Amino acid sequence: MKRRDLVKKLEAAGYKVDRDDGGHTIYEKKGGRPVQVPRHREINENTAKAILKAAGLT
Repeated sequence: MKRRDLVKKLEAAGYKVDRDDGGHTIYEKKGGRPVQVPRHREINENTAKAILKAAGLT
């Protein structure tokens, strides 16, 4: 999955960038747990599914 597609899904669900340092971007949502998104153009499908699951989107 492309990183930008994953970020669009997170932002549509109300997640905002909390911090942007190191090799990951951290997204947070009030009342939700923070999720880490690696900074790669392509994100492994299993990793993307795990991120969406942690965000409560699946």
